[in-house]
Order: sequence, then C-alpha cells, then structure tokens
Amino acid sequence: MQFGLLGAGFQRLGSQEKLQENALQHLYEVYVQVNREAEHDGSIQLAAAEFFRRLEQHDEQALSLWKQFREITVEEYKKIYERLGVYFDQYSGESFHQSKTREVLKDLQSQGLLKTTEKGTGVVDLSAEGDLSSYATLVRSDGTSLYITRDVAAALDRKERFSFDEMIYVTDKSQSVHFQQLFQILQAMGHHWADGCVHVPFGLVVGMSSRLGEVVLLEDILNEARYRMLQNMREAKSKVPLGQALSVCLCVFQDFKGPLISDYKFDWQKVLQAQGDTGVFLQYTHARLRRSDTEFPICTKNTAAAQTSLLPSVQ
Repeated sequence: MQFGLLGAGFQRLGSQEKLQENALQHLYEVYVQVNREAEHDGSIQLAAAEFFRRLEQHDEQALSLWKQFREITVEEYKKIYERLGVYFDQYSGESFHQSKTREVLKDLQSQGLLKTTEKGTGVVDLSAEGDLSSYATLVRSDGTSLYITRDVAAALDRKERFSFDEMIYVTDKSQSVHFQQLFQILQAMGHHWADGCVHVPFGLVVGMSSRLGEVVLLEDILNEARYRMLQNMREAKSKVPLGQALSVCLCVFQDFKGPLISDYKFDWQKVLQAQGDTGVFLQYTHARLRRSDTEFPICTKNTAAAQTSLLPSVQ
C-alpha cells in the first residue's frame, strides 16, 4: 500500500526533471506530501489501492513507474553501501515474487489452509485450537496480495534456487510478528526446512518517521561527518587522508554502541562526537594496538587476524 501511495502521489505531484536531479530526495518529498494529504482525503487512499491493484495486474504504466523507481533506488543504495564497505551479490525483494503468489494461494487452498472470512479476505489460521484466534491475512478483499504472501513465495523460491541450510532475515524489531507468522505458514505447508529460517531483529532510531518527513538521510549524515572530520584534521594540521574512513567509523560506532535490539534517539552531537567512547577513539586505539603488536608481538596470529577483521584498516 505504501508503494501504491508513492505511485499515485508521483502521478499527481512528481516531476521527471526533479527525479533526474536528485532522485531519492524527490521521491521522499512526494511520499511525505502524499501521506499528509491522504490523512484528510480518502480519495488518495483509493487511488493508492487502485495503483497497487494495477501493479499486481501488470498494468504497463504502473509497472514501468515501479521499475524506474526501483532502478533509481538500488543504484543509490549501492553508492551508500560502497561508502560503508558493504557489497551484495543480489538485490531481490519480495516484490519480485508477486507472479508466484497465485501458486502459493492455490497450494494453500488445496491443503485446506486458506480460509475466506466474512469480509472477503483470505487468511491462514495459526491458532493451536483452530478457532482463528490467531491468523495471518494473505489476500485482501479486492484480491491483491500482501507483504507476507510475497514473502512466502520468496522463501520457496530462495530454497529452490540456493538450497540453503539457514536463511537469516535482518529487519527492525517491529516485524517480529510478521516473521513468526511467515515461519508458521511455511511449517503448516509442510516445509520443515523453515526450522532453518531465522529473524534477527534490531532496534529503531527513535524520532524518525518517513511518512511524517522526520528522517535524516544516511548520505547526509556521512557527508556531514566527513566534513566535520576534515575540519578537525585541518585544525590539527594532520596530513593523513583519513577523513572518509573516520567519518564512516563515527556513524557505524554510534549505531552499534548499544544493544542491537535497543532503540536509540538520533543525535547529531553524539554521532559526530570525536572525544570519549567514540568511533574515532576506537580507531586510534586500534592503530596503537596494531603498531605495538608489530614492535612488541604480544598476541597470537589468530587474535591479530580477529582484530583486523573487526575494524577497517586506518593505514
């Protein structure tokens, strides 16, 4: 539905010219604006639902817009990931498996797992007593699929293609129930390899909402961190070109500093802080340990290798 809002919103508010100038920023602005309007205008919600229905039916115009948005965002993701030293072999979201959702629904129906409610939605009963006290909705009343429907199809496809022993889903903790239901559905379908499916949740950055326009883009954070580090190094008259590496370390350290599952409030001062228990101090300590290890070896080869793998080199 959120993509339906973006698609319908872009048709009303979007500009191909602005999309070429600053793609993610423009899509973000459209998304925020259309969400604001949708709060007071029911016709926008209907337009979003219609756009999504057209997308599922492979309407040429809707599909073309979706492909354009996807290509733009994936390319932008790659640029940011490269700065972080992160690389992926494949970019394949649940939307790529929409065409196989019909097969999933037929399979569920043939096994007697898919039930139709009075509202016309298709659900799978997940309750122990079989009384629908706990269930997952896989089909809307208008016949369109949901996130979990496509995730079932995606899991089946990935098992077939990769024959994995374990598949790990890393998302924020708000999706914990979603993945519990996903694994239950796969088990109910007789796919016992679902025992090897694991959800690793992480906490949220408090105070940010993309729908309300209360988000700081990661690219802006990295740019600001790099600028401040370069300024600090100029003031210290440092000739070592470490601004980019240290700025990334600042941001990564701030995000990993607390427990993985805990939420934290975004704070520019804490992210960019160069004193105290920060990414900069961690890099400095690492460099000192590496130097002392070379001059006065005090650890085993395996320990040194572990240190190197945990932190990016500052040399």
